[in-house]
Amino acid sequence: MKRQEQVLFYQFRDEEKLNLSRKVLNRLGITSKVLPEEAWREKVGYLLGLKGFQAAAADTKDDGFVFPHEVMVLQNIRNKRLDEVLLALQQAGVPKVRFKSVVTPFNTLWTLRRLCETMQKEHAAMLEQEEKKQKQMEKQEQE
Repeated sequence: MKRQEQVLFYQFRDEEKLNLSRKVLNRLGITSKVLPEEAWREKVGYLLGLKGFQAAAADTKDDGFVFPHEVMVLQNIRNKRLDEVLLALQQAGVPKVRFKSVVTPFNTLWTLRRLCETMQKEHAAMLEQEEKKQKQMEKQEQE
């Protein structure tokens, strides 16, 4: 039996982009869900509706966590299928979403906050690598 493919949307403020994305996914047979702003408190497994996960305690302290970036969490979408989905979104004119994560057995145990923070660190590290490469290329061109 094929596992249900699902995409979670978090922090999408552009309704047009969100609606177009959901329409493309629906055409591909992928369900999608828009998460509320306070979803950062919950474990990814709970947000996906996986068995064994419960809602976070209501008294989870709000320390002012803010993640202003759009996030897509993709469940059961990997390899060629992931490429196919991203290409379909691009071809439909959906502007690129920088923060995307594929669900793993490990990150289902994380809160959405931890997933967002991890993606942000990884993104910053990739940008740093790109800048280093660029500087090296510029230096080589000058020599």
